[in-house]
Amino acid sequence: MIGPILILASCAILIGLGTAHLALTFFSNRFDPRDAKLAEQLRTVSPIISRDTTMWRAAQGFHVSHSMGPMLLGLIYGYLTICHFEFLKQSTFLVALGGVTLATYLVVAKRYWFKVPLTGITLALALYLLGFALAN
Repeated sequence: MIGPILILASCAILIGLGTAHLALTFFSNRFDPRDAKLAEQLRTVSPIISRDTTMWRAAQGFHVSHSMGPMLLGLIYGYLTICHFEFLKQSTFLVALGGVTLATYLVVAKRYWFKVPLTGITLALALYLLGFALAN
């Protein structure tokens, strides 16, 4: 019984991180550059790939899609844990996919992000792995 609870805790962390990132994107200036001149340039300069957007709008879109990944992972694995746990734990593919995805997030967090997401992803991965280890 403890295994599924740990996996659900991992899912809750992912949903929380994704939701917080989405909220910070739309309702704060936390992802704005500290340099006002740079912020203005980002709002007016287009990337080489297309003049149909600006670097600012592209970054906003990346933040939104980046938020959706952990939220989707947490929701899908949470649903499977609650409603179809026997199927989930017997699926080597799904268990490995979730673990590899979390491990990849961990590498990216360590290399490119900051302490809060790194800590959250580390905890989510540990709970995920421990949950499946104890479920068998």
